[in-house]
Order: sequence, then C-alpha cells, then structure tokens
Amino acid sequence: MPGSRFWIAVGTLLAGLAVGCGAFAAHGLDGYFRTHYAGREYEKTIATPTGREVVETIPLHKKYLTDFDTGARYQMYHALALIALGLLPAGVNQRRVHLTGACFLLGIAGFSGGLYVYTVLDQRWVGMSIVPLGGVFFLIGWCLFAWCAARKGEA
Repeated sequence: MPGSRFWIAVGTLLAGLAVGCGAFAAHGLDGYFRTHYAGREYEKTIATPTGREVVETIPLHKKYLTDFDTGARYQMYHALALIALGLLPAGVNQRRVHLTGACFLLGIAGFSGGLYVYTVLDQRWVGMSIVPLGGVFFLIGWCLFAWCAARKGEA
C-alpha cells in the first residue's frame, strides 16, 4: 500500500533525526547551554493550599538540556509509532491511518520541535503554548491508532 510505505518512510527519517538530535544534545548542547544560560536558575514550583511554592531550584542549563532530550526521546517514540502505523495490515481504513499519522507529525512538530525551539532560543511562550498543543496531538494520535487497529476495514 502506498500509504503504508509513506508512513514507514516518514517514521524512519524522523527516527534518524531523533538520533541526531539526541547526539547533538549529548555532545554539543551542554557547552552552549552552560555558556548561554550561565548564572540563570529555574525554580520548580507546585501548587499548595497557600499558593505556589518553590520545591527545587536548578541551573537553567540543566533543565533545558533535560527538556531538549525529552523532545528527542518523544520524537523517537512517535517515529516508531509512524513505522508501526505503516505496518498495519491491509484492509485498515486508510483515511484513519493518514489522520493518525498527521496527528503524530503535528505532535512531533509541536511537542518535540517546540522543546527544541524553547530550549535553544529561550522562547518561554513556545514551551507554554506550542509544546502542550503538540502533546494533545500525540494523545489524539494514540486514540486514533487504537481505533485503526480495532476497526479493520470500516469506511
């Protein structure tokens, strides 16, 4: 099926890119983040009955490196999901398959891509708006994937 081969190809390319992003994080970003965000800290807060409370303070470069790595990891998970989507048996509704794949692509762009932009360019608004939207697309994609797998051959 042409649609199946498409999702396998897209998934393999995005998996390779995830490996590259992970390697970049492991071998190149730490120094950049240490220099670029020197002296800045991130305060992790939680909601309490009396308001927000700081529970941990960490150097910003460490938080951003972890966030970038999370983007690469989730990109890999969803690249593998795209490959699995392409491997669904014949007879699965192709419109649903393509909608599922599109949600995973939007999720990768929004969540993983958003984390890359948020950390490298220090764009907090991306982390607060685009990244969560990407996560919603991931969730929708997984629901659709389950629907594809459960409802073989229906239009």
